Amino acid sequence: MRQPFVGLVLAAIIGIVVADSVPAITVSIFLIAIAGALAGLRWRFTPLVFAVVGATFFVLHSTHITNTPADALAQIAGQQPRPANITGIVITEPKIEANGNATFLLKLRSAKIENQDVRTDATVFVRWRGRPNIGDELALFGTFQPIDVPRNPGEFDMRAYLARRDVKSLFIVRYPENGRILAPGSGFSVLRAAAHSREWMQHILSRDIENSPDVVGLICGTALGLRHQTRDDIEEPFQQTGTLHLFAVAGLHVGIVARLLWTVAMVLRLPRKTATGLIIPLLFFYAAITGLHTASVRAAVMSALLLGGIFFDRKVLALNSLAAAAFLILLFDSNQLFTSGFQLSFAVVGTIVLLADPMFVRFGRIVAPDPFLPRALLSRAQRFCIKVGRKLARGASVSFAAWIGSLPLIYWYFYLITPVSLVANLVVVPIAYFVLALAMLSLIAAPISSGLSIIFNNANWLMSHVVLGLVHFFALLPAGHLYLPRFTESHTPIMITVLDEGTGGAAHIRANGYDWLIDCGGERNYERTLKSFLHRRGVNRLQGLLLTHGDAHHIGAALETIADFGPREIYDNPLDVRSSAQRRFLDAPGKAKPRLLFRGDSLLLGRGVHAEILYPPPNIKIRSADDAPLIAQLVINEQIRVLFESDAGAKAEVALL
Repeated sequence: MRQPFVGLVLAAIIGIVVADSVPAITVSIFLIAIAGALAGLRWRFTPLVFAVVGATFFVLHSTHITNTPADALAQIAGQQPRPANITGIVITEPKIEANGNATFLLKLRSAKIENQDVRTDATVFVRWRGRPNIGDELALFGTFQPIDVPRNPGEFDMRAYLARRDVKSLFIVRYPENGRILAPGSGFSVLRAAAHSREWMQHILSRDIENSPDVVGLICGTALGLRHQTRDDIEEPFQQTGTLHLFAVAGLHVGIVARLLWTVAMVLRLPRKTATGLIIPLLFFYAAITGLHTASVRAAVMSALLLGGIFFDRKVLALNSLAAAAFLILLFDSNQLFTSGFQLSFAVVGTIVLLADPMFVRFGRIVAPDPFLPRALLSRAQRFCIKVGRKLARGASVSFAAWIGSLPLIYWYFYLITPVSLVANLVVVPIAYFVLALAMLSLIAAPISSGLSIIFNNANWLMSHVVLGLVHFFALLPAGHLYLPRFTESHTPIMITVLDEGTGGAAHIRANGYDWLIDCGGERNYERTLKSFLHRRGVNRLQGLLLTHGDAHHIGAALETIADFGPREIYDNPLDVRSSAQRRFLDAPGKAKPRLLFRGDSLLLGRGVHAEILYPPPNIKIRSADDAPLIAQLVINEQIRVLFESDAGAKAEVALL
């Protein structure tokens, strides 16, 4: 077989999927796998080898998801908060939240839950207002809690995400003094060295441009894969234009690093095999610097296989090396198969490998000269145009193939279709290539000349502004992107959804094709709850927004909602009880003035659905905000009535009687 890993990885995927559906490890399956492996070695019977691989990955994945240390710990900790003392090692780089908490994964060495000593090496998700580093040993006092499930449709499922990493318990440390570092990371660790290298690189890349956080976020995101340091309002246009892959360190990034390392090796006159032996581990170290995400590991493995072909004087096939990368990643962690990063990375590259060349043949015909015209008769300008046309055809074929490969997964995971990405990638990616190249040059120059490194940073500042401007331009193009609900969801013409906003409130009303909101919740949870929900519902623009009263937990996200979903109609409470959230909304520049509603007003929300305003009456004087909400009654097909009271107090409720 010329491409054996293609069949092997397909067998592995089948074994993993079956095990995930029926995670039962049986002695018979294990014995069949061993017997089949021995028979395969003896007779080299290909179908038998594939069956053995499938059975092996079935057993492997079953052991990953059944009776794990995390399951045992979660069972002991229970479903209620329980105080505990724990010690363990930080195994992921801590991320600092907006409220100052550090979140990270901790591999336990010991745990004492109330008065019960627990021997476990489970991994837990920790939230602590401390500043640990990867590799540190910590002693913490806090509470074990179950990880919350999503409370609203479209909300990110942190519980399922962590479960795929065999993390099923949350440990919250309330006060900074309830935790301490027993021992800082000592000895050599690749991940710790990678984290220190990443910090140094981030410092170098941001020198002299610290006052432009958006630019620094783009440069560090592109070169180092630091997406969590990029603001959501900067990252979202990249998602809407299909260029978010620039923040995922992958083939483009690893390819540039490999080319730079190869150039250095040639300048030093190293033998080809020696250069190959040095470059391969350095590529994996770069993948570690960028966080060992699937795309970077996949690119490093494929590059290693390509360079290995040079080392062993063998031709490497792209599809086989892609399959080999998937096989090795799944062998290390079979749960990767169920992550969006793994699926997107391999689907996009696989589609490019399979479709880009056939598409280039088709696109190339458009720019090809007359085949009967001798090339000697072409002018220099014509030859230049043909050369440029072929490069555009090559870029268009890769862009179209990547779009085809990512389309179903982007739609399924993000409810998003991005037709504009076909053009946006052709324009943005070549410029982003220079952003990445300038970042690499800045890092190379830093040990030699800080001034030269700063010059590269300032050049990158300009290039980054060009990229940001182009991405925002493409994101604003009409019909450039579209949010759609999943085809598996029911499409009810009239639907009311009241979101769980804690002490706040937000309700979505779909009335025969028109989308309305009654309140929009607080600003803090807007991205996580309301915005994610509206995207899942396929809402691209709101018909109207009703703001019931000035409570920050009800209207705190009004400006963000208006900016993202542009409601055609905005209605507000007429009373003079004004909170800081309401003043912020009313004083915002460039915003249409809302219409005030009183008792007796009526709004047509959609065919067969209208809202009757029951409170407040005109000329009423109110001091308490809870006595000043808009109270609306929805009337559906003149048969069903739904009352929205918001935070109505006793005085408002008496007025309704």
